[in-house]
Amino acid sequence: MMTVWIWVTAATVYGLFLRWYFNWSRPMTAVEVEQYIQRFAAGEGVVNTDPEVLRRFLEQDDGGEFVMQNLIKLQPGAVTHPITGQPVQSRLLLEEYTKPFIKALFRRGGHPVLMARKVGGYIDSWNCDTDPEWSATAMMRYRSRRDLIELASDNRFADMHIFKLAAIDQTVSFPTQISLSLFLRPAFYVPMIILFVAVVMQLAVLFLT
Repeated sequence: MMTVWIWVTAATVYGLFLRWYFNWSRPMTAVEVEQYIQRFAAGEGVVNTDPEVLRRFLEQDDGGEFVMQNLIKLQPGAVTHPITGQPVQSRLLLEEYTKPFIKALFRRGGHPVLMARKVGGYIDSWNCDTDPEWSATAMMRYRSRRDLIELASDNRFADMHIFKLAAIDQTVSFPTQISLSLFLRPAFYVPMIILFVAVVMQLAVLFLT
């Protein structure tokens, strides 16, 4: 009987993971898109975002996940903290925005896929503008396009947006779909972990009884 509860618990945990990690809602309707765009346009984020580009992306919603690619050039050296007025490294100032944002993203089934700092200039390029001297790149997984616009239009981040603006000199963000990845992602390793723990627990129970 004990082993039955082990597998019931494992199935329950996996079910909760599925509910959290995957989007079970329908793609956004035209009415929803319009409502979100109007709400977004009334906030601070519209200053640096083209609402029409965002609108087209939402209108093409397929209900699936996507990964936002971010290229970032931090302000060099120390910058003035927009609240305290004290000098602070731009990287540390940016964290005052990214840490709460990532927490909110995680609650919606999103997470960082890759975060890396630049260690050299363009190795291969043609027909490109001068290297903006990007500082870092980051890829963030979103469960759905609805989650993106929910976060983008969340007024809780309006006050924290000043940290992002003060820390970043230049940035480019665009959505992508992963076509090939050798990294093991949560959709694959979480059920493996759950299965492993359940098997170990069952073997332990059988050994002790």
